[in-house]
Amino acid sequence: MWVNFYILIPSERIRFLRESKGISQQNLAAICNFEKANLSRIEAGRTNPTISTLYKISQALEISIADLVAVEQYKSKE
Repeated sequence: MWVNFYILIPSERIRFLRESKGISQQNLAAICNFEKANLSRIEAGRTNPTISTLYKISQALEISIADLVAVEQYKSKE
């Protein structure tokens, strides 16, 4: 039996958490020290953020990086 791990980076979760805290894309990008366009691409799922970028976002949103990244385990039936 094989065990596979999938790392999910839900861009919608970043947007949801940002909006629930009342932070604009512009403000979050400024706090994280990167361009608003970069944050927009991350939230739209058009780019893969580095772990460093995810860390900056999690710190700015005052949450753990685990709240941004989920790891799911899948067991094949073979």
